[in-house]
Amino acid sequence: MGSHGYELIKNCNEEEKVHSFYARNKDIEMAMDISDQKNSTLSNNMNRRLVSLDVFRGLTVALMILVDDAGGIIPEINHSPWNGLTLADYVMPFFLFIVGVSLALTYKKLPCRVFASRKAIFRALKLFALGLFLQGGFFHGVNDLTYGVDIKRIRLMGILQRIAVAYLLTALCEIWLKCDDTVHSGSSLLWKYRYQGFVALFLTCIYLCLLYGLYVPDWEYQILIDYFSAPKIYSVKCGVRANTGPACNAVGMIDREILGIQHLYRRAVYTRTHECSINSPDYGPLPPNAPPWCQAPFDPEGLLSSMMAIVTCFVGLHYGHILVHFKDHRARILYWMIPTFCLVVFGLALDLFGMHINKALYTFSYMCVTAGAAGILFVGIYFMVDVCRYCRVTIIMEWIGRHALMIYILAACNILPIILQGFYSGKPRNNILKLIGIGK
Repeated sequence: MGSHGYELIKNCNEEEKVHSFYARNKDIEMAMDISDQKNSTLSNNMNRRLVSLDVFRGLTVALMILVDDAGGIIPEINHSPWNGLTLADYVMPFFLFIVGVSLALTYKKLPCRVFASRKAIFRALKLFALGLFLQGGFFHGVNDLTYGVDIKRIRLMGILQRIAVAYLLTALCEIWLKCDDTVHSGSSLLWKYRYQGFVALFLTCIYLCLLYGLYVPDWEYQILIDYFSAPKIYSVKCGVRANTGPACNAVGMIDREILGIQHLYRRAVYTRTHECSINSPDYGPLPPNAPPWCQAPFDPEGLLSSMMAIVTCFVGLHYGHILVHFKDHRARILYWMIPTFCLVVFGLALDLFGMHINKALYTFSYMCVTAGAAGILFVGIYFMVDVCRYCRVTIIMEWIGRHALMIYILAACNILPIILQGFYSGKPRNNILKLIGIGK
């Protein structure tokens, strides 16, 4: 490692010990002040949790559960089959926006950048591994009480994996790429975090260049009907550039080449399009003369589309910076509404001129509109909860927001159904769900 690296880690250890010592003393002093009824107003203002962020997170989790459970009954609120925007399409950007805001609050004071980076990397790896376990296909037979996944066919990307990647890159930028300039206006705020803005701009340019510049050749895939017969091979004709349709886009091509088509999500969202389903926008049998790509795997949380997901995280980070550097409610709301308005208008204009809003590709227009919508909702919740203090009506959402990961795992990753269906009498069909009247 070298003497310089050793000294850096040693200094970080010393700084961490000193920081922990003063933090403990500060906690003791604050507890004594509260017990003596001195300076209680000041300590409450300094340590008051941002309730609106918890409420926003809880509302997003509740929205996710709603569209997951009701999307099959009401296809109109389920994810858009391709181009367009539905209620379900807001969930992922809202989560990423919240991650960005949280990172600005988490790393506003850094005792040591090396240890903060190590902690961020460790957290991201844990989240990625959890996503790989929960969404890689391990719990594929919930109703049959079976489990396990072929490593050759495990899904590599997913919701938690995308959040982990976005979290890691945004956290490292927040730790290392901010200057020491003093913030006194909106322009000085942008200048202080200019390098982070350059990273977001760079990711956007790379995404657009690859999406509209890469040549997509013809490709094929296999469908294994059973283990006793040969797989059926489908050929997809492309040979195009700058195509954003379901079959010949650069997003899918990059995932097929790098991740491997066997590691992609097998129930592609475009199977609900008119070309692929007679029940569109719901799932259904293939129509006559359906195109060959209808049954091909496609991952909505793939590699190229995750670049724009990271940019959404950077947008949330900017909103968090405003929260950190401006203490007046009016100033915060003003500096929040300016980028919110610009993002929504710009995204709708892009869609009008041909860059369609598309969640599966995570197009630039989709990023702008959904990030702007997240800003609108966040400002509204902030005004209601943290400014006007209407907290009683949002207490349930606040609780959900504080336990978001646990509820997500139980409700959206089949853990709760596994638990409920895992206890049965005599036969697996006689489980708890059937006893309470909702089992098959």
